[in-house]
Amino acid sequence: MVVLNRIYTRTGDTGSTALAAGGRRPKYDLRIEAYGTVDETNACLGVVRLHTAGQPLDPILSRIQNDLFDLGSDLATVETGKPLPYAALRITQSQVDRLEAEIDLMNAELSTLRSFVLPGGTPAAATLHVARTVCRRAERLVVALAEKTDEIVSGEAVRYLNRLSDLLFVASRFVNDKGALDVLWVPGQNR
Repeated sequence: MVVLNRIYTRTGDTGSTALAAGGRRPKYDLRIEAYGTVDETNACLGVVRLHTAGQPLDPILSRIQNDLFDLGSDLATVETGKPLPYAALRITQSQVDRLEAEIDLMNAELSTLRSFVLPGGTPAAATLHVARTVCRRAERLVVALAEKTDEIVSGEAVRYLNRLSDLLFVASRFVNDKGALDVLWVPGQNR
């Protein structure tokens, strides 16, 4: 259970932060960067939801925001091989599968794409593209973390971010009148 009775603790004033299972890392540590960028993705989705309230996509984004807190907890709980006094919260394959099912449902309603899409169209689509690019950055950081020999990151965490960025792309087209309002790239248009 989370209890926040004080917002500031002053423990980070020296440039380090606590991990969920104990221990401290510098605030510039790759693990901190990774889950911090997951949090940034979540904040972007909060802005997106200003434009999707009452639409079918909004409950999906609400659930994803909760999943992203799960992912942040997953990344903040370093696997040490020692038992924890609680069950570590980890991303599961079922969360990845749910994203895939939602991608397939939305994508089935979209017009065929014959060019790359420029970020834009409706405000919801534009903000979904911002969330997508931040999510891709989070994915790159999590993959870099997973590549380190002294760090453990689950495959499900990496897959979740990869599918999420795909979902955000498909969702951007979905809210752009199922692709009708997409802004398409025209190669060499301004030469």
